[in-house]
Amino acid sequence: MTAENTLLNEIRSKFPRAGSDVNGRKRIFLDNAAGSLVLKTVADAEAKVILDYFPNVGATSWESQKNMEVIDEGRKGVQDLLNAEHKESIVTGESATGLFFHLSYTLGKTMKETDNVVITEYEHYANVSPWLELERRGVIKEVRFAKFDEETGMLDIDNLGEITDKNTKIISVAGCSNALGSKTPLDQVGKIARENDSLFAVDGVHTIQHVPVDVQELDCDFFIFSGYKLFSRRGSFMYGKKEVLDELSPYKVDLCPDYSPVKWEWGTRDHGLFAGISAVVDYLEWLGTEVEDYTKDKTSKYSGRRKSLKSALTWILEYETKLTEAMLKGIDDIPGLAQLEDVELYGLNDHKQSQLKSPTFTFNVKNTTPKEICQYIFDKHAVALLGPEDFYSRALQTYNTKAASRASLCHFNTFDEVKIFLNGIKDTVNHFK
Repeated sequence: MTAENTLLNEIRSKFPRAGSDVNGRKRIFLDNAAGSLVLKTVADAEAKVILDYFPNVGATSWESQKNMEVIDEGRKGVQDLLNAEHKESIVTGESATGLFFHLSYTLGKTMKETDNVVITEYEHYANVSPWLELERRGVIKEVRFAKFDEETGMLDIDNLGEITDKNTKIISVAGCSNALGSKTPLDQVGKIARENDSLFAVDGVHTIQHVPVDVQELDCDFFIFSGYKLFSRRGSFMYGKKEVLDELSPYKVDLCPDYSPVKWEWGTRDHGLFAGISAVVDYLEWLGTEVEDYTKDKTSKYSGRRKSLKSALTWILEYETKLTEAMLKGIDDIPGLAQLEDVELYGLNDHKQSQLKSPTFTFNVKNTTPKEICQYIFDKHAVALLGPEDFYSRALQTYNTKAASRASLCHFNTFDEVKIFLNGIKDTVNHFK
Protein backbone atom coordinates (compact mmCIF):
# COMPACT_ATOMS: atom_id res chain seq x y z
CA MET A 1 0.00 0.00 0.00
CA THR A 2 1.38 3.43 -0.95
CA ALA A 3 1.85 6.22 1.55
CA GLU A 4 -0.92 8.16 -0.21
CA ASN A 5 -3.35 5.26 0.17
CA THR A 6 -2.44 4.91 3.83
CA LEU A 7 -3.14 8.60 4.36
CA LEU A 8 -6.42 8.37 2.45
CA ASN A 9 -7.55 5.48 4.62
CA GLU A 10 -6.78 7.54 7.71
CA ILE A 11 -8.60 10.55 6.25
CA ARG A 12 -11.67 8.48 5.41
CA SER A 13 -11.74 7.00 8.91
CA LYS A 14 -12.47 10.48 10.24
CA PHE A 15 -15.64 10.74 8.11
CA PRO A 16 -18.14 8.13 9.42
CA ARG A 17 -20.25 8.15 6.24
CA ALA A 18 -17.35 7.97 3.76
CA GLY A 19 -18.06 4.41 2.65
CA SER A 20 -21.62 3.63 3.71
CA ASP A 21 -24.80 5.34 4.87
CA VAL A 22 -26.34 5.19 8.33
CA ASN A 23 -28.13 1.95 7.42
CA GLY A 24 -24.86 0.26 6.56
CA ARG A 25 -25.42 0.28 2.81
CA LYS A 26 -22.14 0.73 1.00
CA ARG A 27 -22.22 3.57 -1.47
CA ILE A 28 -19.96 6.13 -3.11
CA PHE A 29 -20.77 9.71 -2.16
CA LEU A 30 -20.24 12.12 -5.07
CA ASP A 31 -22.63 14.87 -4.00
CA ASN A 32 -20.17 16.97 -2.03
CA ALA A 33 -20.98 20.24 -3.78
CA ALA A 34 -24.45 20.11 -2.24
CA GLY A 35 -23.02 19.38 1.20
CA SER A 36 -19.84 17.49 1.99
CA LEU A 37 -19.31 14.55 4.29
CA VAL A 38 -19.12 15.63 7.93
CA LEU A 39 -16.26 14.96 10.31
CA LYS A 40 -17.03 12.91 13.42
CA THR A 41 -15.14 15.46 15.50
CA VAL A 42 -17.47 18.22 14.25
CA ALA A 43 -20.55 16.40 15.51
CA ASP A 44 -18.82 15.64 18.82
CA ALA A 45 -17.70 19.25 19.29
CA GLU A 46 -21.13 20.68 18.56
CA ALA A 47 -22.88 18.18 20.86
CA LYS A 48 -20.51 19.06 23.70
CA VAL A 49 -20.92 22.83 23.57
CA ILE A 50 -24.69 22.92 23.18
CA LEU A 51 -25.03 20.56 26.15
CA ASP A 52 -22.26 21.81 28.44
CA TYR A 53 -21.95 25.52 27.57
CA PHE A 54 -25.62 26.33 26.91
CA PRO A 55 -25.95 29.63 28.86
CA ASN A 56 -25.79 32.69 26.65
CA VAL A 57 -22.72 34.92 26.64
CA GLY A 58 -22.47 37.84 29.02
CA ALA A 59 -23.43 36.01 32.20
CA THR A 60 -21.19 35.43 35.19
CA SER A 61 -21.41 31.65 35.13
CA TRP A 62 -18.49 29.46 34.10
CA GLU A 63 -20.62 27.90 31.33
CA SER A 64 -21.38 31.33 29.88
CA GLN A 65 -17.71 32.25 29.83
CA LYS A 66 -16.86 28.95 28.09
CA ASN A 67 -19.52 29.79 25.49
CA MET A 68 -17.67 33.01 24.71
CA GLU A 69 -14.36 31.15 24.52
CA VAL A 70 -15.84 28.73 21.97
CA ILE A 71 -16.99 31.65 19.82
CA ASP A 72 -13.63 33.38 20.11
CA GLU A 73 -11.68 30.24 19.19
CA GLY A 74 -13.94 29.66 16.20
CA ARG A 75 -13.25 33.15 14.88
CA LYS A 76 -9.53 32.63 15.35
CA GLY A 77 -9.76 29.37 13.46
CA VAL A 78 -11.40 30.96 10.44
CA GLN A 79 -8.96 33.85 10.69
CA ASP A 80 -6.04 31.43 10.41
CA LEU A 81 -7.73 29.38 7.68
CA LEU A 82 -8.12 32.48 5.50
CA ASN A 83 -4.90 34.19 6.69
CA ALA A 84 -6.96 37.19 7.77
CA GLU A 85 -5.35 39.99 9.77
CA HIS A 86 -8.05 40.29 12.43
CA LYS A 87 -10.45 37.86 14.09
CA GLU A 88 -12.92 40.76 14.18
CA SER A 89 -13.07 40.42 10.39
CA ILE A 90 -14.99 37.12 10.70
CA VAL A 91 -18.80 37.39 10.60
CA THR A 92 -21.25 34.50 10.90
CA GLY A 93 -24.66 34.01 9.35
CA GLU A 94 -27.37 31.43 8.77
CA SER A 95 -26.30 30.79 5.17
CA ALA A 96 -24.14 32.17 2.39
CA THR A 97 -27.33 33.34 0.69
CA GLY A 98 -28.31 35.24 3.81
CA LEU A 99 -24.87 36.83 4.10
CA PHE A 100 -24.94 37.94 0.45
CA PHE A 101 -28.37 39.55 0.95
CA HIS A 102 -27.09 41.17 4.15
CA LEU A 103 -24.09 42.52 2.24
CA SER A 104 -26.13 43.75 -0.73
CA TYR A 105 -28.68 45.54 1.45
CA THR A 106 -25.90 47.15 3.47
CA LEU A 107 -24.02 48.31 0.38
CA GLY A 108 -27.33 49.48 -1.10
CA LYS A 109 -27.34 52.24 1.49
CA THR A 110 -24.20 53.66 -0.10
CA MET A 111 -25.10 53.15 -3.78
CA LYS A 112 -26.36 55.58 -6.39
CA GLU A 113 -28.80 55.10 -9.29
CA THR A 114 -25.88 55.33 -11.72
CA ASP A 115 -23.94 52.49 -10.06
CA ASN A 116 -23.64 48.94 -11.38
CA VAL A 117 -22.58 45.56 -10.04
CA VAL A 118 -20.47 43.07 -12.02
CA ILE A 119 -20.83 39.31 -11.56
CA THR A 120 -20.43 36.31 -13.92
CA GLU A 121 -22.70 34.07 -15.96
CA TYR A 122 -21.68 31.02 -13.91
CA GLU A 123 -22.61 32.34 -10.47
CA HIS A 124 -24.71 30.51 -7.91
CA TYR A 125 -27.94 32.47 -7.44
CA ALA A 126 -26.89 33.27 -3.87
CA ASN A 127 -24.52 35.71 -5.59
CA VAL A 128 -27.02 36.77 -8.25
CA SER A 129 -30.40 37.49 -6.66
CA PRO A 130 -29.11 39.84 -3.90
CA TRP A 131 -27.67 42.15 -6.55
CA LEU A 132 -30.63 41.82 -8.92
CA GLU A 133 -32.82 42.88 -6.00
CA LEU A 134 -30.98 46.21 -5.90
CA GLU A 135 -31.55 46.61 -9.64
CA ARG A 136 -35.25 45.78 -9.37
CA ARG A 137 -35.71 48.32 -6.58
CA GLY A 138 -33.93 51.04 -8.58
CA VAL A 139 -31.10 51.30 -6.06
CA ILE A 140 -28.55 50.74 -8.84
CA LYS A 141 -28.70 51.06 -12.60
CA GLU A 142 -27.94 47.43 -13.48
CA VAL A 143 -26.24 44.13 -12.79
CA ARG A 144 -23.74 43.17 -15.49
CA PHE A 145 -22.82 39.57 -16.27
CA ALA A 146 -19.34 38.63 -17.49
CA LYS A 147 -19.38 35.83 -20.05
CA PHE A 148 -17.60 32.50 -19.94
CA ASP A 149 -16.39 30.25 -22.76
CA GLU A 150 -18.97 27.51 -23.35
CA GLU A 151 -16.37 24.95 -24.46
CA THR A 152 -13.95 25.38 -21.57
CA GLY A 153 -16.26 26.85 -18.93
CA MET A 154 -13.58 29.45 -18.17
CA LEU A 155 -14.35 33.06 -17.41
CA ASP A 156 -13.78 35.58 -20.19
CA ILE A 157 -11.61 37.92 -18.14
CA ASP A 158 -11.36 40.41 -21.01
CA ASN A 159 -15.14 40.67 -21.12
CA LEU A 160 -15.27 41.22 -17.36
CA GLY A 161 -12.77 44.04 -17.77
CA GLU A 162 -14.79 45.57 -20.58
CA ILE A 163 -18.04 45.72 -18.60
CA THR A 164 -16.39 47.13 -15.46
CA ASP A 165 -16.10 50.91 -15.12
CA LYS A 166 -15.81 53.67 -12.54
CA ASN A 167 -19.51 53.24 -11.70
CA THR A 168 -18.99 49.59 -10.72
CA LYS A 169 -19.59 49.55 -6.97
CA ILE A 170 -18.58 45.92 -6.50
CA ILE A 171 -17.32 42.95 -8.49
CA SER A 172 -18.61 39.76 -6.87
CA VAL A 173 -17.52 36.42 -8.33
CA ALA A 174 -17.37 32.73 -7.47
CA GLY A 175 -13.92 31.40 -6.70
CA CYS A 176 -15.02 28.18 -8.43
CA SER A 177 -18.26 27.54 -10.29
CA ASN A 178 -20.45 25.12 -8.35
CA ALA A 179 -21.78 23.69 -11.63
CA LEU A 180 -18.75 23.70 -13.92
CA GLY A 181 -15.90 23.55 -11.41
CA SER A 182 -14.22 26.39 -13.33
CA LYS A 183 -11.63 28.24 -11.26
CA THR A 184 -11.92 32.01 -11.54
CA PRO A 185 -8.61 33.88 -11.99
CA LEU A 186 -9.21 35.86 -8.80
CA ASP A 187 -5.90 37.71 -8.98
CA GLN A 188 -6.92 39.19 -12.33
CA VAL A 189 -10.44 40.00 -11.14
CA GLY A 190 -9.01 41.74 -8.09
CA LYS A 191 -6.69 43.81 -10.28
CA ILE A 192 -9.65 44.98 -12.38
CA ALA A 193 -11.57 45.87 -9.22
CA ARG A 194 -8.70 47.95 -7.84
CA GLU A 195 -8.18 49.74 -11.16
CA ASN A 196 -11.81 50.89 -11.03
CA ASP A 197 -11.96 51.61 -7.29
CA SER A 198 -14.57 48.85 -6.94
CA LEU A 199 -15.10 46.60 -3.98
CA PHE A 200 -14.16 42.95 -4.56
CA ALA A 201 -16.15 40.04 -3.12
CA VAL A 202 -15.59 36.31 -3.54
CA ASP A 203 -18.25 33.62 -3.24
CA GLY A 204 -16.02 30.97 -1.71
CA VAL A 205 -18.71 28.36 -1.02
CA HIS A 206 -17.36 26.04 -3.73
CA THR A 207 -13.76 27.18 -3.23
CA ILE A 208 -12.80 26.90 0.43
CA GLN A 209 -12.76 23.07 0.41
CA HIS A 210 -10.70 22.77 -2.78
CA VAL A 211 -7.92 25.38 -2.76
CA PRO A 212 -5.82 27.26 -0.20
CA VAL A 213 -7.23 30.74 0.37
CA ASP A 214 -5.27 33.79 1.49
CA VAL A 215 -7.51 36.86 1.70
CA GLN A 216 -4.56 39.17 2.22
CA GLU A 217 -2.94 37.88 -0.95
CA LEU A 218 -6.24 38.13 -2.85
CA ASP A 219 -6.78 41.61 -1.42
CA CYS A 220 -10.51 40.95 -1.51
CA ASP A 221 -12.90 43.02 0.55
CA PHE A 222 -15.23 40.11 1.30
CA PHE A 223 -15.02 36.31 1.19
CA ILE A 224 -18.07 34.18 2.02
CA PHE A 225 -18.25 30.41 2.54
CA SER A 226 -20.52 27.79 4.14
CA GLY A 227 -19.59 25.38 6.91
CA TYR A 228 -21.53 22.47 5.47
CA LYS A 229 -19.47 22.52 2.28
CA LEU A 230 -16.34 22.32 4.44
CA PHE A 231 -16.94 19.06 6.33
CA SER A 232 -19.03 20.77 9.01
CA ARG A 233 -22.66 21.75 9.67
CA ARG A 234 -25.07 24.36 8.31
CA GLY A 235 -24.15 27.99 8.88
CA SER A 236 -21.81 30.35 7.06
CA PHE A 237 -18.94 32.78 7.47
CA MET A 238 -18.01 36.10 5.89
CA TYR A 239 -14.58 37.65 5.98
CA GLY A 240 -14.56 41.40 5.51
CA LYS A 241 -11.67 43.82 5.65
CA LYS A 242 -11.96 45.30 9.12
CA GLU A 243 -11.90 48.88 7.91
CA VAL A 244 -14.67 48.12 5.40
CA LEU A 245 -16.83 46.31 7.97
CA ASP A 246 -16.35 49.16 10.43
CA GLU A 247 -17.21 51.85 7.88
CA LEU A 248 -20.45 50.24 6.65
CA SER A 249 -23.75 50.39 8.53
CA PRO A 250 -25.55 47.03 8.31
CA TYR A 251 -29.18 46.64 9.33
CA LYS A 252 -29.33 45.67 13.01
CA VAL A 253 -31.49 45.97 16.11
CA ASP A 254 -31.13 49.30 17.88
CA LEU A 255 -29.44 48.04 21.05
CA CYS A 256 -26.87 45.89 19.25
CA PRO A 257 -23.30 47.21 19.77
CA ASP A 258 -22.00 49.34 16.91
CA TYR A 259 -18.71 47.55 16.30
CA SER A 260 -17.58 44.66 14.12
CA PRO A 261 -18.20 41.82 13.86
CA VAL A 262 -21.08 41.91 16.36
CA LYS A 263 -23.01 44.64 14.53
CA TRP A 264 -23.15 42.37 11.47
CA GLU A 265 -24.52 39.34 13.31
CA TRP A 266 -28.26 39.06 13.82
CA GLY A 267 -29.52 37.59 17.06
CA THR A 268 -27.73 35.25 19.44
CA ARG A 269 -24.55 33.79 18.04
CA ASP A 270 -24.58 30.05 17.41
CA HIS A 271 -21.71 28.62 19.45
CA GLY A 272 -22.32 25.18 17.90
CA LEU A 273 -21.32 26.64 14.53
CA PHE A 274 -18.09 27.99 16.01
CA ALA A 275 -17.32 24.69 17.73
CA GLY A 276 -17.84 22.86 14.44
CA ILE A 277 -15.54 25.09 12.42
CA SER A 278 -12.87 24.81 15.14
CA ALA A 279 -13.02 21.03 14.73
CA VAL A 280 -12.58 21.42 10.95
CA VAL A 281 -9.56 23.65 11.51
CA ASP A 282 -8.11 21.09 13.92
CA TYR A 283 -8.59 18.36 11.30
CA LEU A 284 -6.92 20.43 8.58
CA GLU A 285 -4.08 21.27 10.95
CA TRP A 286 -3.58 17.54 11.52
CA LEU A 287 -3.63 16.86 7.78
CA GLY A 288 -1.17 19.70 7.21
CA THR A 289 1.35 18.19 9.59
CA GLU A 290 1.00 14.84 7.78
CA VAL A 291 1.80 16.32 4.36
CA GLU A 292 4.04 19.29 5.15
CA ASP A 293 7.14 17.55 3.77
CA TYR A 294 5.41 17.40 0.38
CA THR A 295 4.19 21.00 0.41
CA LYS A 296 6.92 22.92 2.28
CA ASP A 297 8.23 24.63 -0.85
CA LYS A 298 4.79 26.20 -1.43
CA THR A 299 4.00 27.21 2.15
CA SER A 300 7.34 28.61 3.34
CA LYS A 301 5.98 32.13 3.89
CA TYR A 302 3.58 30.91 6.59
CA SER A 303 4.29 29.70 10.11
CA GLY A 304 2.54 27.90 12.94
CA ARG A 305 -1.05 26.80 12.45
CA ARG A 306 -1.44 28.90 9.32
CA LYS A 307 1.40 26.99 7.70
CA SER A 308 -0.23 23.65 8.56
CA LEU A 309 -3.59 24.81 7.20
CA LYS A 310 -2.03 25.98 3.96
CA SER A 311 -0.10 22.71 3.70
CA ALA A 312 -3.34 20.75 4.04
CA LEU A 313 -5.18 22.74 1.38
CA THR A 314 -2.16 22.71 -0.93
CA TRP A 315 -2.05 18.91 -0.72
CA ILE A 316 -5.83 18.77 -1.24
CA LEU A 317 -5.51 20.96 -4.34
CA GLU A 318 -2.83 18.73 -5.85
CA TYR A 319 -4.62 15.48 -5.00
CA GLU A 320 -7.96 16.72 -6.33
CA THR A 321 -6.27 17.86 -9.54
CA LYS A 322 -5.23 14.22 -10.02
CA LEU A 323 -8.82 13.11 -9.36
CA THR A 324 -10.06 15.61 -11.94
CA GLU A 325 -7.50 14.40 -14.46
CA ALA A 326 -8.49 10.77 -13.84
CA MET A 327 -12.17 11.61 -14.30
CA LEU A 328 -11.65 13.53 -17.54
CA LYS A 329 -9.18 10.98 -18.90
CA GLY A 330 -11.57 8.19 -17.98
CA ILE A 331 -14.32 9.85 -19.96
CA ASP A 332 -11.96 10.03 -22.92
CA ASP A 333 -11.23 6.31 -22.61
CA ILE A 334 -14.85 5.15 -22.65
CA PRO A 335 -16.11 4.32 -26.16
CA GLY A 336 -18.90 6.64 -27.15
CA LEU A 337 -17.95 9.17 -24.51
CA ALA A 338 -14.62 10.17 -26.03
CA GLN A 339 -16.31 12.49 -28.51
CA LEU A 340 -19.10 13.14 -26.01
CA GLU A 341 -21.54 11.50 -28.40
CA ASP A 342 -23.74 10.10 -25.63
CA VAL A 343 -22.87 12.38 -22.74
CA GLU A 344 -22.95 16.16 -22.71
CA LEU A 345 -20.34 17.36 -20.23
CA TYR A 346 -20.62 21.06 -19.45
CA GLY A 347 -17.42 23.07 -19.20
CA LEU A 348 -13.83 21.87 -19.36
CA ASN A 349 -13.31 18.34 -20.72
CA ASP A 350 -9.56 18.36 -21.48
CA HIS A 351 -7.71 16.25 -18.91
CA LYS A 352 -4.47 18.06 -19.76
CA GLN A 353 -5.99 21.23 -18.25
CA SER A 354 -7.39 19.60 -15.12
CA GLN A 355 -5.67 22.17 -12.91
CA LEU A 356 -8.17 24.76 -14.17
CA LYS A 357 -11.18 23.20 -12.46
CA SER A 358 -12.24 21.68 -9.18
CA PRO A 359 -13.46 18.04 -9.29
CA THR A 360 -17.04 18.96 -10.21
CA PHE A 361 -18.71 17.46 -13.27
CA THR A 362 -22.14 18.46 -14.56
CA PHE A 363 -23.56 16.43 -17.41
CA ASN A 364 -26.55 14.99 -19.22
CA VAL A 365 -26.92 11.58 -20.89
CA LYS A 366 -28.76 11.50 -24.19
CA ASN A 367 -32.11 9.72 -24.50
CA THR A 368 -32.86 10.01 -20.79
CA THR A 369 -33.40 12.51 -17.97
CA PRO A 370 -31.18 13.58 -15.08
CA LYS A 371 -33.60 11.94 -12.61
CA GLU A 372 -33.38 8.61 -14.43
CA ILE A 373 -29.59 8.89 -14.62
CA CYS A 374 -29.15 9.46 -10.90
CA GLN A 375 -31.67 6.82 -9.91
CA TYR A 376 -30.18 4.18 -12.19
CA ILE A 377 -26.56 4.75 -11.17
CA PHE A 378 -27.54 4.74 -7.50
CA ASP A 379 -29.63 1.56 -7.75
CA LYS A 380 -27.17 -0.36 -9.93
CA HIS A 381 -23.80 1.03 -8.85
CA ALA A 382 -24.45 2.64 -5.43
CA VAL A 383 -23.14 6.03 -6.55
CA ALA A 384 -24.89 9.05 -5.01
CA LEU A 385 -25.13 12.06 -7.36
CA LEU A 386 -27.31 15.16 -7.49
CA GLY A 387 -30.08 15.55 -10.06
CA PRO A 388 -32.35 16.60 -11.62
CA GLU A 389 -31.14 20.04 -10.67
CA ASP A 390 -29.99 23.41 -11.88
CA PHE A 391 -27.81 23.61 -8.73
CA TYR A 392 -29.03 27.20 -8.33
CA SER A 393 -26.42 28.03 -10.95
CA ARG A 394 -26.87 30.55 -13.72
CA ALA A 395 -24.39 28.55 -15.81
CA LEU A 396 -26.98 26.12 -17.19
CA GLN A 397 -28.87 29.03 -18.69
CA THR A 398 -25.90 29.61 -21.01
CA TYR A 399 -26.18 25.99 -22.19
CA ASN A 400 -29.95 26.36 -22.70
CA THR A 401 -30.76 23.52 -20.33
CA LYS A 402 -32.90 23.55 -17.20
CA ALA A 403 -31.58 20.49 -15.37
CA ALA A 404 -28.59 18.16 -15.29
CA SER A 405 -26.78 15.64 -13.11
CA ARG A 406 -23.67 16.46 -11.12
CA ALA A 407 -20.83 14.41 -9.67
CA SER A 408 -18.75 16.37 -7.19
CA LEU A 409 -15.69 15.03 -5.38
CA CYS A 410 -13.58 16.05 -2.40
CA HIS A 411 -10.20 14.94 -1.07
CA PHE A 412 -11.66 11.92 0.74
CA ASN A 413 -12.80 10.40 -2.55
CA THR A 414 -10.56 7.83 -4.22
CA PHE A 415 -9.41 6.77 -7.67
CA ASP A 416 -11.29 3.50 -7.23
CA GLU A 417 -14.48 5.49 -6.71
CA VAL A 418 -13.77 7.41 -9.91
CA LYS A 419 -13.46 4.10 -11.78
CA ILE A 420 -16.72 2.79 -10.36
CA PHE A 421 -18.49 6.01 -11.31
CA LEU A 422 -17.12 5.90 -14.86
CA ASN A 423 -18.18 2.28 -15.27
CA GLY A 424 -21.58 3.28 -13.97
CA ILE A 425 -21.86 6.05 -16.54
CA LYS A 426 -20.84 3.63 -19.30
CA ASP A 427 -23.55 1.22 -18.13
CA THR A 428 -26.08 4.06 -17.85
CA VAL A 429 -25.40 5.19 -21.43
CA ASN A 430 -25.80 1.64 -22.76
CA HIS A 431 -28.94 1.07 -20.70
CA PHE A 432 -30.77 4.09 -22.09
CA LYS A 433 -29.66 3.76 -25.71
